[in-house]
Amino acid sequence: MSDLDFTRQYRTPHSEGYLLSLRGDELGRVDLHYGFESIFATLVLVREIGESRILKLIEEIDERIALSAESTREDFYVTVYQGREIGFYTDDYLAEHRRRERGEANGQE
Repeated sequence: MSDLDFTRQYRTPHSEGYLLSLRGDELGRVDLHYGFESIFATLVLVREIGESRILKLIEEIDERIALSAESTREDFYVTVYQGREIGFYTDDYLAEHRRRERGEANGQE
């Protein structure tokens, strides 16, 4: 999967998150958490792919991201989900939603 791109969204001392795209098309995201002796990953795919391709994807995540991290590693645990994104929510969005709800409850629109 040499045509797989990783775009980092965030990095903390113990975690990283990446958007994944394959040949320019969105594939999903992976969030990694670096524990004391293991690395834990959550892989969310936005389209269905077969298990053999999932295993290749996990190998690439391991080689390109997990192994390059400066973290001790006894094991690499990956949980995989297939689904679609429902939304992206921020504090600003939620505050605006609350303001609108209060306004509607008071008879305002």
